[in-house]
Amino acid sequence: MKLLRTNSENQDFKQLVKMLDEYLAYVDGDDHAFYDQFNKIDALQHCIVLFEEENPVGCGAIKGYDGETAEIKRMFVIPEFRGKGYASAILNELERWAKELQFKKVILETGTGQKEAIKLYRKTYEQIENYGQYKGVDTSVCFSKELD
Repeated sequence: MKLLRTNSENQDFKQLVKMLDEYLAYVDGDDHAFYDQFNKIDALQHCIVLFEEENPVGCGAIKGYDGETAEIKRMFVIPEFRGKGYASAILNELERWAKELQFKKVILETGTGQKEAIKLYRKTYEQIENYGQYKGVDTSVCFSKELD
């Protein structure tokens, strides 16, 4: 396993996000258009691509939410590579990077249909009231974690 820090111009990252969007369109169904508007990648400067034997199999990104908080975005591991700890590795690297960038906390949103993601986040994150554009959205679940 290898983790690469990059930005949204990286072709492997772009390809993984395309796969993520196709997966989410299926899982989110009618709600996909609402969520999709908040998931553009053109300005992401802090992206991770995870490789297994030179093959890009997972990704994630962070972006500033406010002066002390980074938002985790575009978390994805190709389904056939799940269950190997890759999502946790990406998440841990994003948290390290956020800390290096002087953020004190990370937040994220996922859909209620993302059962595997919710299970992962509940291990180390606190579920919080939906924030920002997700306030009042019944199909969203939001999480937060203080960075030590």
